[in-house]
Amino acid sequence: MTALIRYCAPLMLSAIMIFTAALPIRAADLDRLEAFLEVTGFDVALESIKLTAETAPNMIGLEADDFGSEWTRLVEDVFDVEQMHGMALEILSQTLEDDLLNHAVDFYASDLGQRLVVAENASHMAEDDALKTEAGEAIVAGLVRLGSPRLEELKRLNSATGSEDASIRAIQEVQVRFLMAAASAGVIELQMEEADLRESLKAQEGEMRRNMQISALSGSAYTYQSFSDEDITAYADALEHPKMKKVYELMNAVQFEIMANRYEAVAQRMSRLRPSRDL
Repeated sequence: MTALIRYCAPLMLSAIMIFTAALPIRAADLDRLEAFLEVTGFDVALESIKLTAETAPNMIGLEADDFGSEWTRLVEDVFDVEQMHGMALEILSQTLEDDLLNHAVDFYASDLGQRLVVAENASHMAEDDALKTEAGEAIVAGLVRLGSPRLEELKRLNSATGSEDASIRAIQEVQVRFLMAAASAGVIELQMEEADLRESLKAQEGEMRRNMQISALSGSAYTYQSFSDEDITAYADALEHPKMKKVYELMNAVQFEIMANRYEAVAQRMSRLRPSRDL
């Protein structure tokens, strides 16, 4: 998995969950799925979801620190790594075709693939986002001054793993699901209907798109700073393969379904931590 969290269309999320629920769980080769999660780094990407939890209170005008140690306990409970891992296996056992699994494993098990996974795992679990962002932006600025073609290759990496439109729709879907769950749990009192909330978020798309482009580029520049230009080009080529694009489409869907599910659980639990407040 690339170091930045990738997003997918809500339609894809819904389709996967409906597909999984509609079919009996087939006899999946769990050992192969476990190997897939490890060799691609997807297991660490899933674990890193809990690092995003501090942004949940921001959606309702609060900070994670407002809840003190209670917030830490809630996050450890709701974003339980084994539970998220199990959710991923459940979906992948129904949706990941053998030829796609083999294609991804073949690349990520290579020397370049394993070096990439080590770098990506470290980036996923880096808790100092400010430092990572600052370093990445400095690298990008340096590449711009040099007129380096590496910038375009980094952009290829970002483009190959998910479109901006799909990313934006997925972010909006997670926000809506969190806010609606928070309202249902009495944590907030929404002053608008769901349709109006979606319209409000849609109006912010321009700024969101610009921020995503900047963040994606600086994140990739930081994560892959130790790799040669040839390595970056080879990775971009690999990610643009039709089978790899399908693998990423599926992994994106799984990751964001799990994130949305866990954010809904956080919203429901927050009612026990703090009195209701208006939004």
